[in-house]
Amino acid sequence: MIELDRITKAYATKSGSNVVLDRVSFSFPARTNIGILGKNGAGKSTLLRIIAGTEQADSGSVVRSGAVSWPIGFAGGFNGSLSGEENCRFVARIYGADLDEVVGFTYDFAEIGEYFYMPVKTYSSGMRARLAFGLSMAIEFDAYLVDEVTAVGDASFQAKCRKAFEERSGRSSVIIVSHHMGTVREYCQRCAVLIEGKLRGFETVEEAQSAYEAAS
Repeated sequence: MIELDRITKAYATKSGSNVVLDRVSFSFPARTNIGILGKNGAGKSTLLRIIAGTEQADSGSVVRSGAVSWPIGFAGGFNGSLSGEENCRFVARIYGADLDEVVGFTYDFAEIGEYFYMPVKTYSSGMRARLAFGLSMAIEFDAYLVDEVTAVGDASFQAKCRKAFEERSGRSSVIIVSHHMGTVREYCQRCAVLIEGKLRGFETVEEAQSAYEAAS
């Protein structure tokens, strides 16, 4: 269970303050896959980082019950001077996971070959996303946060991503932010729409799609 209580976040711009999250309160139940739809720039990635704790809200609070992943697709937490393997070992120590198991799983999952042993700063953005996805799947979380990473890689890699989520269904939940209806429909049972700083939840993906299209 993840609870948002009156979350507000604004950024300073040349034309004034841009409020991307306006007193957002929302409950994400356990073991339920929820998609968050929103246009580019609506604040979806910001919301995901606040849920993860990698960015702080200006006001409000987040209550997390259980282990929550970092935003998959947001690879800013990697040390660019360390190799993929070294980053995996560092993260495994933080979460108290078996180092060799995490390294082996991530190497096989990411499919980046010898780059796994090279500095992350030499990676393309796609390779960093593959590493982030593989590393997050190597560690057991109660909630996985996904930022459009399912678009990374070829059809074979995307199928592997879907299978990984399916294997964790029933014991973990997934929160996906996207502006693609197809992604949300494929992965999620419920959906919310982020428009003008407000997050509105819907019981079905179809209801959310109607609201999203009406606001577009």
